[in-house]
Amino acid sequence: MSPREHIEQVERQILSDRAALAAESRGRERAEAPCEFRTDFQRDRDRVLHCKAFRRLKHKTQVFLSPEGDHYRTRLTHTLEVSQIARTIARALRLNEDLTEAVALAHDLGHTPFGHAGERALNRCMEEGFRHYEQGVRVVERLENGGKGLNLTWEVRDGVRCHTTGEQAATLEGRIVRLADHVAYINHDIDDALRAGVFSEEDIPRDITVVLGETRAQRFDTLISSVVQNSGEDICMAPDVQRAFDDLHTFMFDRLYRDPVAKNEEKKVDEFIHRLYAWFMDNPDRMPEEYRHIAQTEGISRAVCDYIAGMTDNFALETYHGLFIPKGWAMKNSISI
Repeated sequence: MSPREHIEQVERQILSDRAALAAESRGRERAEAPCEFRTDFQRDRDRVLHCKAFRRLKHKTQVFLSPEGDHYRTRLTHTLEVSQIARTIARALRLNEDLTEAVALAHDLGHTPFGHAGERALNRCMEEGFRHYEQGVRVVERLENGGKGLNLTWEVRDGVRCHTTGEQAATLEGRIVRLADHVAYINHDIDDALRAGVFSEEDIPRDITVVLGETRAQRFDTLISSVVQNSGEDICMAPDVQRAFDDLHTFMFDRLYRDPVAKNEEKKVDEFIHRLYAWFMDNPDRMPEEYRHIAQTEGISRAVCDYIAGMTDNFALETYHGLFIPKGWAMKNSISI
């Protein structure tokens, strides 16, 4: 018996009968020989962790655009927090931790520069619209690995596609990631907003804190414990905890996500993205070779969207500066006196 086969046997013995078993995966788009040491879900996790799109998350906005300070979250730190929360829940429920981790690490690979402001801008550019969760699936199916994609299992791709809104993931592991995503960003965005002075802990309504707790640690403990204690056929919280969490979500939209001071710079993102998009639509030959190939096979608009969506905040700013900001002129062979 190989190490992989042993792991698959252990999964059958110790995981819940509602868990997704690696040995029973619906498979990949392209068949591959199994790994001797890792299950298919373990391989998926490793492929995501080592891909370029994952590394770029460290320079993509989470909630504050280019904040001054070392401790504000980025899209990468958000992803790691989602993974930690999701794995904790999956392990407690005896679900497949490897699948959960793979989906969590991949869930935001399709995010644009400048967070949801960039997503909204690209959505207005694209005739068919733009949604980061659909772009995430495109990243792992089409854009990574020189156009070959990562060839992930169906379960991981389904979890990425369904992690935000609309249809629920087919697996409980994918549904855990969807909930963990919300738990993570609400709580770490509170932490970042407190650090930025957008509001204080005393501003959070008392009817919320009395249920969820007054500190980040207390909120995490309440939310995660409620999920573990109440999940069965589906992933859910106790009704009173869910209501308080929904109210906290509303509070965050009112005090942070729509706050004119905290989100002041986002109004510039729309024109910024539109100018980049229009310029590359007129100059597709200035994109890297892999995107020029997409332009020839799937259309220029699709290629430009893929190129801009994959940019980090810093690279997008540098590209914009190079295209639209005049450079200073320097005389060649000038003589200093």
